[in-house]
Amino acid sequence: MQEVNLTLLPDNMTVAVPKGENLLRAAHAAGVHINSSCGGQGTCGKCRVLVKKGSVIGGKTEKVSDADYAKGYRLACLSHAETSLEVEIPPESRLHRGVLDASKVKRPTGRLAMPRETEAMAGIHHPVIEKKVIIIDAPDLEDNASDLSRTLRALKKQHNLEDVSVDYQAIRGLSAAIRDGGWKATAAILYTRFGSKPGSSHPRIISIEAGDTSARHHSIAIDVGTTTVCGELIDLARGETIAEASDYNGQIKYGEDVISRMVFAGKGDGLSILQKTVVDTMNGVIAELLRKGNVIRNDVPHLTIAANTAMTHLLLGLDTRHIRSAPYTPVVNQMPPVRTSELGLDLPGHAYLYAMPMISSYVGGDIVAGVLASGLHRRDRNTLFIDIGTNGEIVVGNREWLVTASCSAGPAFEGGGIRHGMRATFGAIEEVRIDPETCEPVVFTIGEEKPKGVCGSGIINIVAEFLETGLLEPNGKFRTDGKAARLRRGSDGMEYVLVTADRSGIDGDIVITEVDIDNFMRAKGAMYAGYQTLLESVGLSHNDLDEVIIAGAFGSYVDIEKSIVTGLFPDLPVERFSFIGNSSLQGARLATMSRELLAEAEEIAARMTNFELSENKSFMDHYVASLFFPHTEIRNFPTVMEKFRNIGGTYGPARGGAR
Repeated sequence: MQEVNLTLLPDNMTVAVPKGENLLRAAHAAGVHINSSCGGQGTCGKCRVLVKKGSVIGGKTEKVSDADYAKGYRLACLSHAETSLEVEIPPESRLHRGVLDASKVKRPTGRLAMPRETEAMAGIHHPVIEKKVIIIDAPDLEDNASDLSRTLRALKKQHNLEDVSVDYQAIRGLSAAIRDGGWKATAAILYTRFGSKPGSSHPRIISIEAGDTSARHHSIAIDVGTTTVCGELIDLARGETIAEASDYNGQIKYGEDVISRMVFAGKGDGLSILQKTVVDTMNGVIAELLRKGNVIRNDVPHLTIAANTAMTHLLLGLDTRHIRSAPYTPVVNQMPPVRTSELGLDLPGHAYLYAMPMISSYVGGDIVAGVLASGLHRRDRNTLFIDIGTNGEIVVGNREWLVTASCSAGPAFEGGGIRHGMRATFGAIEEVRIDPETCEPVVFTIGEEKPKGVCGSGIINIVAEFLETGLLEPNGKFRTDGKAARLRRGSDGMEYVLVTADRSGIDGDIVITEVDIDNFMRAKGAMYAGYQTLLESVGLSHNDLDEVIIAGAFGSYVDIEKSIVTGLFPDLPVERFSFIGNSSLQGARLATMSRELLAEAEEIAARMTNFELSENKSFMDHYVASLFFPHTEIRNFPTVMEKFRNIGGTYGPARGGAR
């Protein structure tokens, strides 16, 4: 087989690949990431690369303009190495890991809320795994009962623990441990609820350690997100977090959304590849947590994860084929504790993983964890809980009832479906201000770097600015009867030039097109229709909501007032909105620190009524009505209507430009 050399810039990595090899596959095999929202299907256009030397076969689609093609740009997923190559991965096609360090980026500006109920819950401290120090009677000729019998006898006498089960692995090391410790030992006991009666738990010895090791007692909580994997190392002896770490989920290279990954998992050995990939990412996060916390692996006997249903299944190596098609059936909603060694996680052999319980195919343990962290299930007031993403999850309820649903909003909130869309990384435009007189923009980027594209919170802000300055009609079309210099006709209809090529961090202008706006309109329409459908199902309207809680890293950077202008959020007083950050990780941490809260999480899952919106006629009616800015029922947005009335007409004129 003839081989050619592939050099990847700016990483300066050279690898030998078979002639004809796909560039995207070759880069990923070499450990070099290239963005690919569609998983290499050639539809998203996010894997643009610049071929600087050599020749490739393929790579030209409508996603690559004739001008860019002439410069050497190709789609990596459709390109095959014909000769030895030198290929540059441009900034917009790369991951920027530095942005994962929250200290390097702008902090959220909205009202961050940690409900009092959550603070109170954090004080409950009965961990899912406890360490019990025991003094064991040494055997003699008159009492030569087995080592295990003597250990169980000590637990009952000194800690009132009985009916305790014992793992085989704990028995294997038992004799050496109790003798090495001079008949003092520490038993690590897992309290498992799976299969137990409501309100009860069953103690299980998972390891016996020599001497008193009760002060060396830790757990890890991980939010296994579709895009990022975030973890915390918890000192269970003191009940506090001592280290944090995060990384991009390595599965991104196989598709940026769960649907693409489930499709990949259904082909050949795709499931095992995705399972190993996410485990590798988690192992990297775990290693970083242990390094930062100065903790050895053997002192971490427990791991709690919160993830959506698809991600949980992929981590556990479970079949996802029936999740994505009617009647939308997951393999399991609640998993028993699983040995981490069975999954390939780099923790001690006696360690267990607990996955937060799931509700349905598209409402998972991350939402259950979020509700637990928010405390909304404990309060009398009506609350709307929103986690915005490709699959936006919604919960409406109070202490008496909970209803939930997932909206397939599409990738617009994460920069997908937008010509120059990108993740919220360095160089992403997150805020724009447009002068109402000149229609000229001022852009602000994450990290104050040269603009490379537009992130999800940025597209919300931009559309709102277009509406408020009169550049955009309520139907999502630009006004073309004015003199706005930055409006021009492009390949996707009219477009607005946000950043000219000489000021951008990419090779060309950064624009917002009417197709981009239409994709955003569909995404915000799906979310708003989801709220309306759930509220209608329980006989409420958005005016009956006492609070709206916005979860997730993305939500923390959303401008509430701008979001209301676009019709993403209901028109309610701003003071009713609050942010809770990564509620999925918060909930996982609470569940690992407290058996009572773990029981609450399971009760939350059991109480939730799930609505499948894809089969719901009312949802479709609400969705169609939402395909307008802010909505076809403008009376539902009185403050927006008043705002535009004050600046002239239904929507204000673009002074110096459109009208």
